[in-house]
Amino acid sequence: MAEAAARGSVWTVFLIFLRLGLTSFGGPVAHLGYFRNEFVTRRAWLDERSYADLVALCQFLPGPASSQVGMGIGYTRAGTSGALAAWAGFTLPSALAMILFALGIQHWGRMPEGVGHGLKVVAVAVVAQAVWGMMRTLCPGRTHRAIMLGAAMFVLALPAAWNQLVVILAAGAFGCFAFAGPTPRDTETPRATTDHRAALALLAVFAILLAGLPLLSRVLDNATLAMVDVFYRTGALVFGGGHVMLPLLQAEVVPPGWVDSDTFLAGYGAVQAMPGPLFTFAAFLGASASGPVSGWSGGMLALVAIFLPSFLLVLGALPFWDRLRGNATARAALGGINAGVVGLLLAALYDPVWTSAIHTLPDLILAAAALFALTRLKAPPWLVVVLTAVGGALLASLAG
Repeated sequence: MAEAAARGSVWTVFLIFLRLGLTSFGGPVAHLGYFRNEFVTRRAWLDERSYADLVALCQFLPGPASSQVGMGIGYTRAGTSGALAAWAGFTLPSALAMILFALGIQHWGRMPEGVGHGLKVVAVAVVAQAVWGMMRTLCPGRTHRAIMLGAAMFVLALPAAWNQLVVILAAGAFGCFAFAGPTPRDTETPRATTDHRAALALLAVFAILLAGLPLLSRVLDNATLAMVDVFYRTGALVFGGGHVMLPLLQAEVVPPGWVDSDTFLAGYGAVQAMPGPLFTFAAFLGASASGPVSGWSGGMLALVAIFLPSFLLVLGALPFWDRLRGNATARAALGGINAGVVGLLLAALYDPVWTSAIHTLPDLILAAAALFALTRLKAPPWLVVVLTAVGGALLASLAG
């Protein structure tokens, strides 16, 4: 009887998150609002304090914050199976759509030139909006902005896959000294949702995979392991939201020729029109990759690899969250890391996003119109993506 109740609970979690995965447009901030309305206000699965604690933890950790909050809610409701059900329901709708989009491009050849260019142009507006919003939130002072600009200049001056990790590590180390100071502790301790031994085991698996996958893929010279390594490492190192994966993935998949730059940016533009997490962009890249692993298997492999760090970190960090958020050094390092990742995104806004999309004055006008629609008119991103793609097709027909 208990097993049937547990299965029913997991199934309920999956169906609720599936509905959210089909309807949650607007990015991670909007997702958190949907979750609060569904699970705090409507269903009372969590109280306000518990939900706020969970959101704070997931913003502290690397990875997609809204997806991690969903995993945490599923875990508190139905254990590990509930966490998996929440992730699957929220993620699969947009992931499947992105894989189908990738397969469509492969089957019919490149999409019409104007539509593809329109998707690259809308990426300029989306990334510019993300840079501005993140800069205002994560770079409030001169020191933060100096770290941001230094990170951007370093990446642009030395374009290589390894420099992303160097920037994150250096920004974190600098933040430890620049932002050192006491961190006030809350009086109420969040409820631990799993035992400490299991949590430590999950954190150990996270660290072993992060260190071991690059070595293993090189020693064995295995393309499948190389793909898992790239997407796992990206999921483990992305601080600041889904947009930050753009420079990390671009440096890993475009130079080796797994995906060409035009396809990469077109897919990034298309994922803005999808509900659910931006990290489903990984499914598009895995399905589009040239090599022994592509199509459905490549898409699902990349999808699981990029989300696996979040699963391990959320379930592993929950019991230690009160101690972690009260650690002044960890807070200071995170301040530096956040400023550094804004710099990474600022560099990506110029190269490859701007340099690949803005070639003429009409391109610039179309990008400015998309940015105006996003920031001033508050138009839904999916609508801006569709209209900009149509605008790109019209510009191509006029030029032809």
